[in-house]
Amino acid sequence: MTKPTPPCIAVVDDDEALRDSLAWLLDSVGLATRAFADGEAFLAANPDAFDAVLLDVRMPGLSGLQVQQRLNEHGTTVPVIFMTGHGDVPMAVAALKSGAFDFIEKPFNHQQLIDAVQQALAEHQHQRAIRERLDALRERYDALRPKEREIVVLVAEGLTSREIAARLDVSAKTVEVYRLRAMKELGAGSLAELVRLCVALGLVGSLPE
Repeated sequence: MTKPTPPCIAVVDDDEALRDSLAWLLDSVGLATRAFADGEAFLAANPDAFDAVLLDVRMPGLSGLQVQQRLNEHGTTVPVIFMTGHGDVPMAVAALKSGAFDFIEKPFNHQQLIDAVQQALAEHQHQRAIRERLDALRERYDALRPKEREIVVLVAEGLTSREIAARLDVSAKTVEVYRLRAMKELGAGSLAELVRLCVALGLVGSLPE
């Protein structure tokens, strides 16, 4: 039986000794690493291929915050954990506001770093599963007939079968047939679930609290 490929962590820091130390530490808990001396090299290496990134805030060339900005601009979803020196906390807070997963201060406790990486990996896996479910749902929605898609959206907007029938100039019975068929295709077991799926797909706005 083939062993699963371990998650791969990008370590981006201009301190070679620290890069080597982190590679050893993460390897000791079964994680693969790939080290980069600067942000440019990391960005050139397909960041989407990594499961998490440990990113120094202060580096020659692009700063950690600039690297994060480039990742955001390209829609990269890899979780970023910033490594900050003393006095860099305001920068780290700015990074968190821009979507970073966490930041840890140097010199850091080994277990603290491992815990942060493991939490980032779990979150990354969770978000990936959500995206995959959403992609599958989008495919099922796109496969519906045009009239079914139209009725699904109107149902999610809160219209009754009678109101939908009047708007589309069909019978209420026809609306029901299309609605039930669409619910089956989308895997919605109830009207409430159908509405939630439509919200997830961005077909209608989220419901008020």
